Amino acid sequence: MNSIRRIILFIKNWTLPISMITGVVSYFVYVSIPELDDTHAMMNDVVNFVQPSLIFMMLLLAFCKVNPRELRPHRWQLKLLAIQALSFTLMAIPIILYPKLPGRVIIESAMVCMICPTATAASVVTGKLNGNGSTVVSYTCVINLVAALLIPSIVPLLHSTATTLGFTESFTIIIGRVFPLLMMPLLLAFILRYLFPRVHRYLVSISGLAFYMWAVALALAIAVTTKAIVHSHEEMWEYVGIALASALCCLIQFGLGRIIGRHHGDRIAGAQSLGQKNTAFAIWMAYTFMNPVTALAGGFYSVWHNIINSYQLWKARKKH
Repeated sequence: MNSIRRIILFIKNWTLPISMITGVVSYFVYVSIPELDDTHAMMNDVVNFVQPSLIFMMLLLAFCKVNPRELRPHRWQLKLLAIQALSFTLMAIPIILYPKLPGRVIIESAMVCMICPTATAASVVTGKLNGNGSTVVSYTCVINLVAALLIPSIVPLLHSTATTLGFTESFTIIIGRVFPLLMMPLLLAFILRYLFPRVHRYLVSISGLAFYMWAVALALAIAVTTKAIVHSHEEMWEYVGIALASALCCLIQFGLGRIIGRHHGDRIAGAQSLGQKNTAFAIWMAYTFMNPVTALAGGFYSVWHNIINSYQLWKARKKH
């Protein structure tokens, strides 16, 4: 019994690294079985259904703990918005002036990492770290709107092919992709709070499951990321450059978010709001609006920010 308890405790303590390793191993095991070759298309459909469903349920459980009165933007979040918007815009300038700039794909990869909105799961991790989840939820809503406005405004200046989609159409596509999955569980959580309090109290009592739902969704996301990297055919220097650029962006954003958040008494929420990204959105954005190669930046960023979060969760366990 003691050995079983130790195994369970180990899994609980190292959920994120185990999820990441499981995602990578599962992909290679799956594709190495010839008998499953005919199921690849079906598996893509299954993942495309299961992953958003898990995220919806995860967010519903997490949002049930959010008090609507606390869900308001804070002035210090303007600093986080400025970091994301200005870095994205400033990096676009040399590409606009010099379209054949060497290393352009690396700069575009960094742009993807900087403008990418906060991950919907950031509030879950923030809660695990004893931070203010309501602050993260409010920033997630605002940065999604800013990204939806800024991306269609800047990207057509970088890629002439992007001009086939007008600003209104691009804005609508982005909003239609991110807001239903973000706002619907939030609204449902508020409806349950005021109209079905018993159901709401029950969901709050099991809200800890949100973290493990995210772990399953993370394993699926890492498996999809592994597939994208395996099937890409770029030069090695581009892989290395994109990996380094995404790692640097990750460290900078976690660091600046932590510094700004600490200054305003919200250290954990500041770091998670700026550092943890919706990498599925980053990959989709790169394929849809930019050079498809830059989609690798979202995949690499997914690894980096989950490594940082795993370390932070380990430190929190060690402290308490």
